[in-house]
Amino acid sequence: MDPVDRHNLRITGRHKAVTGHVTVENDVLVIVTQAFGPCGDNLIGTDQVEFDGHPAVTLGIRANGQEGLVHLSPIHGDTRKSKPFDIEPGTKCELFCPVSKQLLDLVGEVEDDSGARYFAIYLTPQLSRGSMVMISDVWGHYHSRIIDDFELISAWAARED
Repeated sequence: MDPVDRHNLRITGRHKAVTGHVTVENDVLVIVTQAFGPCGDNLIGTDQVEFDGHPAVTLGIRANGQEGLVHLSPIHGDTRKSKPFDIEPGTKCELFCPVSKQLLDLVGEVEDDSGARYFAIYLTPQLSRGSMVMISDVWGHYHSRIIDDFELISAWAARED
């Protein structure tokens, strides 16, 4: 299943003209400035955790029988995070909203051999698939996509050593 609505997807390169859900600094950094869970709860700045002065995106995480909050850098492609317990790379995780405790919405399968799936962090309170961050549910599998106003803003895929 292809998680991208390719019929409505536009790639124009006009990043600064896109709505205010992400910020592009110096035509290089893409920063998520607002994020919402599946019930519309705010995921940005819920704690005092920041990355380079930008408030973290906070998610609930369940893995290996443990549960806690993970704080992710809002800078797309930045792999920094604050995790509540040790998680081995390759571990499948449940991702949920820390406010409602509801699981994040499934978007689709990641198109590689990892077995990972994409889940939605919405960029607007309208919870539109046209404005979201697609995040992988496998720890250490750094694949994500940012789509805003049905435009692919950024894609990130990296391998840990």
